[in-house]
Amino acid sequence: MAQTEKKGGLLRKSSASKKPLKEKVVLMYDEIFTTEDPSKCNPRFWEELFLMKVNLEYLEGKLEALDGEELMKIKDNINCLFQHCIQALGEEHPIRVVNALQTLCALIRGVHQKNKSTSGFDIINMLVGFDKAELCMKNLMESLDSLLCAEGSESLKSLCLKLLLCLVTVTDNISQNTILEYVMINSIFEAILQILSSPLSRREHGYDAVVLLALLVNYRKYESVNPYIVKLSIVDDEATLNGMGLVIAQALSEYNRQYKDKEEEHQSGFLSALTNMVGSMFIADADEKISVQTNEAILLALYEAVHLNRNFITVLAQSHPEMGLMTTPTSPIPTTPVTPLGTTPPSSDVISSAELPLDADVQTSNLLITFLKYSSIVMQDTKDEHRLHSGKLCLIILTCIAEDQYANAFLHDDNMNFRVNLHRMPMRHRKKAADKNLPCRPLVCAVLDLMVEFIVTHMMKEFPMDLYVRCIQIVHKLLCYQKKCRVRLHYTWRELWSALINLLKFLMSNETVLLAKHNIFTLALMVVNLFNMFITYGDTFLPTPSSYDELYYEIIRMHQNFDNLYSMVLRLSTNAGQWKEPASKVTHALVNISCFCKDQHGTETRYNQKTGTVIPLPGQPVSDMFRAWCCLEPVKPPTCFSSRLSEAFPCSTQLRTAIINHFNPKIESYAAVNHISQLSEDQARQRCPGILPVTTGGSELLCASRSQRDPGSQNHRMDCLGCSRSREVFPPPSVLEVVRSNYDTLTLKLQDGLDQYERYSEQHKEAAFFKELVRSISINVRKNLAFNTLSQELLLKEFSTIS
Repeated sequence: MAQTEKKGGLLRKSSASKKPLKEKVVLMYDEIFTTEDPSKCNPRFWEELFLMKVNLEYLEGKLEALDGEELMKIKDNINCLFQHCIQALGEEHPIRVVNALQTLCALIRGVHQKNKSTSGFDIINMLVGFDKAELCMKNLMESLDSLLCAEGSESLKSLCLKLLLCLVTVTDNISQNTILEYVMINSIFEAILQILSSPLSRREHGYDAVVLLALLVNYRKYESVNPYIVKLSIVDDEATLNGMGLVIAQALSEYNRQYKDKEEEHQSGFLSALTNMVGSMFIADADEKISVQTNEAILLALYEAVHLNRNFITVLAQSHPEMGLMTTPTSPIPTTPVTPLGTTPPSSDVISSAELPLDADVQTSNLLITFLKYSSIVMQDTKDEHRLHSGKLCLIILTCIAEDQYANAFLHDDNMNFRVNLHRMPMRHRKKAADKNLPCRPLVCAVLDLMVEFIVTHMMKEFPMDLYVRCIQIVHKLLCYQKKCRVRLHYTWRELWSALINLLKFLMSNETVLLAKHNIFTLALMVVNLFNMFITYGDTFLPTPSSYDELYYEIIRMHQNFDNLYSMVLRLSTNAGQWKEPASKVTHALVNISCFCKDQHGTETRYNQKTGTVIPLPGQPVSDMFRAWCCLEPVKPPTCFSSRLSEAFPCSTQLRTAIINHFNPKIESYAAVNHISQLSEDQARQRCPGILPVTTGGSELLCASRSQRDPGSQNHRMDCLGCSRSREVFPPPSVLEVVRSNYDTLTLKLQDGLDQYERYSEQHKEAAFFKELVRSISINVRKNLAFNTLSQELLLKEFSTIS
């Protein structure tokens, strides 16, 4: 009760014999809220006001309590207060400056609360008046710039940044905030960069500076020339860019640490023990409770840096100690109220390596690794709107990275190997991988792992179509770089192939439900073209010739899914309707995997092992490398093969070969002639590591299967998924032997354009998303700004030289 009275400015309640006792500053506020000039009776009124401790709650509440007419009556006094606050910023005494800054914040917030439905013009008029707005705002911005660049109090810099954040977020839609026109004209960009380049200032104010910069960059970015966009795009100072990267990495690491702590706490609790007793049937539901608020503000800053400044790409790979358990800095920091992650800056500086214990397995890290870990957490649950937006922004950032030539260079660099411990969604049919078993690999492997993980874990009724499309696009762009630069990446491609095939199976199984909401044929076409990419250009980036065998093996093993997809799109493409055209495109792209091999729009190419000839277009040379590629001979491709292949075999947008119908009869015939029965899994894997055994039996030949081991026997029988019958095992090496021996009669159709893609464009496709995202961030920042965190005792101690 006493605390409430104090906030209201009451030092003593009124009684029959005594009047209520109020703070002097409250009495002075009451004078301002009259229609008369308070300085008439007291010429030193304004000097005394800024020596008083600010009562933010009372001042803001007083403004909110007034109606529109009453507020207009005291407009002159509010304008006068605002102008005197600006004048006080130039005072020598820091106490006056601090009180002036806090008063300005209270004025801006209070007027905004009263004018939520009005435009920025009304707020400017109410605060300073149109006739003096330009001069006053110029003086204000110059004073703030001087305070931020000076080597003075860190408390003053903190309040300056909070005041600027308050100015920027005074309206939900920052593009409607006319106050920012003065911030554009009187730039503080250099002051922000100076904070980021200084280790001390960065530790104290780096987070606020980065968030402020991200918001300023988004002011009317599609409507006019934003000077902050122009300046950010040409920053090339290494210390500044590294400082910005360190602030972002610190914030993301803090999020990752909080999530990991909650995860460990959850696993060690009673619910975890109960889960271990009854099985894993409740894992998914229990893990939904592990939630940490996302940090869209810092993600937006990372996006703007990656998207606008090509020099920032180097910061992504800048190595630094792995950020584990964070310790607070030794310098005193004011106590701040507990707010959700993403609204207050982290308390420690990532550049202080002495405070960063190294992980036993991962000695070094970088911003990209931290971001990938963050993405793996955020993208687990897309049902929540904030997480959905964060997941989309993560994929957009990865899209920009995948398009950058230099970023791809270090992503695929064999000399830059890291262990990236991505967080994986708990699922009943798989165990959690041990962190210590993670291999050191190029960073692109972690990106591909993240994409595969998303594909596998988000096949649900509320299908995130947009995220899936972006995910497939990222994979495609990485493959285009590998094809272009002939990077032979040693990656478990079979996991990607299996995930893509299962995605197609999901689209077919839920055709009716999904077609009511999405154009699933766009996604299906992208997936099919990824396989066409592997078939057409795989010789330039698959690590070994045996990788082709595994690719064809996987297609044959899952042939039923491709057959079903072909039947579905053929049915829809032959009927009049809205899906006729998109379904036709998928039908044409499926020729490589379907059962027909006619020359409809493209040119057939055929290699005959007996005659040693390839039939290309008339008048085009025969590619020796293509001849070897068709046979999958272990021949190192020449540098010019890709261009020779595209020149020798230019085709239309269709790419089809009869892989399934070509090889399946051969395999069945081989099995019948050789009377193949059982083969142990150990023997199969010894002869062909990494390949799953498959089953014989009519139309379900080579279907996806799972093994059941008899404890007393080394032999296995395979149970078909969705089938109760047990079937004989057909050894993978035999399948591969049949595949290799029948390449000579395989007819292929090739196409151009598989290695081309449309580059990312924000303005034309993502403008609506970013407008809504910035609005959400603006509301969140304004809600969590705290201006009264500096106690008067701390200020007096810091400014002990005051006279």
